[in-house]
Amino acid sequence: MGGARAGSGPLTRAAGLADKGGPKPQSRPPAMPASHPAPVPRPPSSCVAWRGIVAAIAAALIAGIALPAQAAERKRPIPRFVAVKTGKVNVRTGPGSRYPVQWVLHRRNLPLLVIGEFETWRRVRDWEGAVGWVHQATLTGRRSMMVTGGRRVLRRRPAADAPVVARLEPMVIGRLLACGRRWCRVQVKGYRGWLPRTAFWGARPGETFK
Repeated sequence: MGGARAGSGPLTRAAGLADKGGPKPQSRPPAMPASHPAPVPRPPSSCVAWRGIVAAIAAALIAGIALPAQAAERKRPIPRFVAVKTGKVNVRTGPGSRYPVQWVLHRRNLPLLVIGEFETWRRVRDWEGAVGWVHQATLTGRRSMMVTGGRRVLRRRPAADAPVVARLEPMVIGRLLACGRRWCRVQVKGYRGWLPRTAFWGARPGETFK
């Protein structure tokens, strides 16, 4: 299981390329004569009505915002890929800050696979198979990928004989732009091209998107 992750690997071009004195109690005020009862101020009925209307409108607005967000939360599939949003993420043994930290991720945009959820916590798996819990605020839905295996060739088209755009070292991280059945379009440090699905971590088997 990985510990703190190092920075992304090199990228070479095709040609060779994270008081004591608290307030004292006040004496009670003298009682008013019975013939002069203390007046009880009452707000105008119109003011009460307007307050009710404003409260109702605010409640409706809050509900209107919260419901779509909750619906979107329920619609997100599991498993799904996400990426590390910040330069330091604590991976914990359970879904809460009271749980011990297992390891720390130091690589922004590192792809992770969400395999479980509990309230605002996500159970994730990394490319080595290590599993832990992270807070949703440290993740983004923006897709990324990480080169695995040996050096990989980024090609101009989704074909094994297409011209070479760049040669990517293992552990290099980039953006995942689109995926077909066998090839995916990626961007690494300004270079865009195509990689075989088997050349990186960051897409589910059979997953396609544009």
